[in-house]
Amino acid sequence: MAQSKAFYSFGRAVCTPIFKLIYRYKVINKSNIPNDGKGYIIACNHLSFSDPVLLGLGQKRRLNFMAKDELFKNKFFAFIIRHLGAFPVKRGAGDGKAIKNGEDIICEGNLMGIFIEGGRSKTGELMRPRSGCALIAQQTGVPVVPACITNLGGKKFGKRIIHFSDPITVEELGLQSADRRALKNASNMIMGKIKEMREHDLNEYKRS
Repeated sequence: MAQSKAFYSFGRAVCTPIFKLIYRYKVINKSNIPNDGKGYIIACNHLSFSDPVLLGLGQKRRLNFMAKDELFKNKFFAFIIRHLGAFPVKRGAGDGKAIKNGEDIICEGNLMGIFIEGGRSKTGELMRPRSGCALIAQQTGVPVVPACITNLGGKKFGKRIIHFSDPITVEELGLQSADRRALKNASNMIMGKIKEMREHDLNEYKRS
């Protein structure tokens, strides 16, 4: 993975005050991301192009991401996001290479973020979960940490809540096998946690 530690640290230092000013973000349960050098998957909903940065700033570890391959067509932009840990995936095409890249990243003890809906919600509402996250969890045997980003204000620059749930093991997800029903049930379980966090944060912080 073409990721520069120095470049990532520089990006974090630059983005932190800017995103604090723009989004006034609040992080809940940051400690649910174990800082032990083991591989984990963060499965999150997807509201805007700022989400990967917010998830990266919301916890201490470096974060790798699957990103749609269209973002890599511009060579300069591709250079930047690759060095920040992104790698391309062809959406809706069963991209085996991207899945393998993700598995390698996790098995090396790294953290990988996946937008479980497979794309960005244009309405702000949660969409149907895809099975890619559950498949990678099943193949690697690592826990999944559901995460929810909630927008409490304007469509573009409203306050954001970044909420992490407890890690869910492969056994708890029922992923002893990779059959279609098991993957669907696991995906729905992860999305259920995301829905719970979203409802909680809308009720708890909307008035603040």
